[in-house]
Amino acid sequence: MKKLMNQPEHFVKETMEGIIAAYGDKVRLLNGDYRILLSNYETRPGKVGIVTAGGSGHLPVFLGYVGQGLLDGCTVGNVFASPSAAKMADMIRACDRGNGVLVLFGNYGGDRMNFELACETVDMEDDIRTEMVLVKDDVASAPACEKDRRRGVAGMVYAFKAAGAAAENGGTLEEVAAAARHALENIRTMGVALSSCTVPQVGEPTFSIAEDEIEIGMGIHGEPGLEVRKMMTADQVAETLVQKITEDMPLESGDEVSVMVNGLGATPLEEQLIVYRRVHALLTQMGVRIFMPHIGEYATSMEMAGLSLTIMKLDEVLKGLLSQTARSPFYTNYNK
Repeated sequence: MKKLMNQPEHFVKETMEGIIAAYGDKVRLLNGDYRILLSNYETRPGKVGIVTAGGSGHLPVFLGYVGQGLLDGCTVGNVFASPSAAKMADMIRACDRGNGVLVLFGNYGGDRMNFELACETVDMEDDIRTEMVLVKDDVASAPACEKDRRRGVAGMVYAFKAAGAAAENGGTLEEVAAAARHALENIRTMGVALSSCTVPQVGEPTFSIAEDEIEIGMGIHGEPGLEVRKMMTADQVAETLVQKITEDMPLESGDEVSVMVNGLGATPLEEQLIVYRRVHALLTQMGVRIFMPHIGEYATSMEMAGLSLTIMKLDEVLKGLLSQTARSPFYTNYNK
């Protein structure tokens, strides 16, 4: 294992210290606890809080979206491991402004179990109302008839954006949760992996894949995909992902979407753009317009090579929420 780090057991703590050293004007730790990151941006009194949680190793998810018009707080566990229910409860308390907290996170067993316990705890001990919304956008992880089993991946960034805008607009807890659910109903993601990644405290690759192979539908923790194929061209990857996503969420001429090509940690931006050019051409041929494309690293898996494609089908409500100003250390929306 070759990584730019000190001791593996200090990996998460020192990452958080780096975030605070670089962006301490925008975010802060809760009482010095390196597991819990809070926003420093001023918000209107009574705004509904929005929080998330998950394992480390996915920057900018989850920590990078704590900021204005996005998340109010995030707590992280070790790499690819859920944080504790106690840490989640502390974060929820810190982000409640009297009108409740939306708990918005990916559909993973440990996160779900711990957040359920945390929500019960703050309800009983602090009388804090919560609404829980799970991100389930990965079409490769289960068929449409079993969509509740799907994993949450890069599409959660769009959900953070929609919910954050709804909260900034003065929405109630129920309205903010509804905005997140409405966004997620129109979001689908699928990825491909070219190489594995290594969890620092494990020291060995999570899985193996041959130099001349690509895995279609691989999960961001190394969960098995749909199939392993011989290496494909960028155009073939784009065509495969667009086909799989539009089979699950059909698009018609005249539709408008936002597209995210997301690098998984070790894919150069040039390669992401080559894939995007083909995605753009395919959707244009279908008569589908693209609004606010996102190309870059939005939800990674340590140093995994590969990428994911997310398509968010827009209506006027979602387009408006996506367009609103958002600012965090890792995401800034300049669209007007």
